[in-house]
Amino acid sequence: MAPTPPPTPDAQDPRIVLVTVPHCQLCDRARPIVARVAAGAGVAWRELDMMRDGAADPSWWDNVPIVLVDGEVAGTLRVEEARLAAALRDLA
Repeated sequence: MAPTPPPTPDAQDPRIVLVTVPHCQLCDRARPIVARVAAGAGVAWRELDMMRDGAADPSWWDNVPIVLVDGEVAGTLRVEEARLAAALRDLA
């Protein structure tokens, strides 16, 4: 398996944010999906670690990973490539 591309460096205003916590298997599965969709769409993405950065919404702790597209929740728990790509198109 190829390594997951890292988040877009210095992405000040990424379209996609992957909200994670350490040692989360679902987060580990979501990361390459987010990277692939972002690369295919040519958009920036970044990862927000709630243990380090905190949570904007307390309910996020029960739903990681969370994918935000343009600040809106586009998916939680099991991230699906097709659904994320559709969210990018719909919110464009």
